[in-house]
Amino acid sequence: MGFKVLALLVAALAGLSMAIQGSLNTALSKATGLLEATFVVHSVGTVTAGILLFGLGLGGGNLVLITQAPWYSWLGGAVGVVITYAVVYSISKAGVATATTAIIVGQILTAALIDHLGILGMERIPFPLYKIIGLVLMAIGARILLAQ
Repeated sequence: MGFKVLALLVAALAGLSMAIQGSLNTALSKATGLLEATFVVHSVGTVTAGILLFGLGLGGGNLVLITQAPWYSWLGGAVGVVITYAVVYSISKAGVATATTAIIVGQILTAALIDHLGILGMERIPFPLYKIIGLVLMAIGARILLAQ
């Protein structure tokens, strides 16, 4: 199995996990509140990552080099809080499939822009017309899926 196929399978696993996580976080928010659930989710995530990194020694990098990372790369944690909050809010109001469809459309449009412009430290990957057509078709498909 090639590395690209493996990467796509891992990406699919991430998508599957995101739908499950959003549902779990929404259930937690119904019991605790939205911001409270966001706090719990990130606290449990921090402990889990700490166990994997320090307890099991699974890290493959070098944490001491964190100060060499660009300043904007530190914003990922804050963005993670926004993502968790927004996913839980949207799932609780619109349902898992509808919210996930909107999330995916927004995610792909933003990813295409980041690739095309090569911003946030990413390699520039031009976005040709046929990919733009694919995005338009995807947006049309999402609209059909979201129709009531």
